[in-house]
Amino acid sequence: MIIEDCFRIGSILKPKGLKGELHIYVDFDGLENITFNTIFLDISGKLVPYFVESVKYLQKNAAYLFLEDVDTIEKASVLAKKDIYLPNKLKPKKKKSDFTLFDLVGFTAVDENEGELGVITEVHDYPQQILAAVTYKNCEVLFPLNEEIIKSIDVVKEIVLVDLPEGLLDIYLD
Repeated sequence: MIIEDCFRIGSILKPKGLKGELHIYVDFDGLENITFNTIFLDISGKLVPYFVESVKYLQKNAAYLFLEDVDTIEKASVLAKKDIYLPNKLKPKKKKSDFTLFDLVGFTAVDENEGELGVITEVHDYPQQILAAVTYKNCEVLFPLNEEIIKSIDVVKEIVLVDLPEGLLDIYLD
């Protein structure tokens, strides 16, 4: 499993107690509505699967997690500060009305003149504008996400058609 095939749901804060229970920070809204029995932890850049014994949701952004074979504080301590992922197939589909520009991560950006630019890896929220990041010709390219640039969004095919300003790609490639 690779990170691109997953979505982040939170991170492990610290062990709780002596029997391997983990205190986790949940930054994915609606996690309590998703049924899962396996999570993936980012350990040294690789996703390692762990089987879930139980999850207790405390409040909006916190939960206690028991993992199979993590039954001591020593085993749990090693997992502290690790990011937690679930496979993309478990990610709930959003209603059209809930869709935002930040949901474009993972969509393919296609320019009207240059063709396919690549997959949007990040969406940055700056005070003046929202920028998308793609890797185009082995170079990270940022471009604004606004009504002038975005020509259409195909949610089913996960494609964003854009019309980048003339010369924008040249700035990054030269």
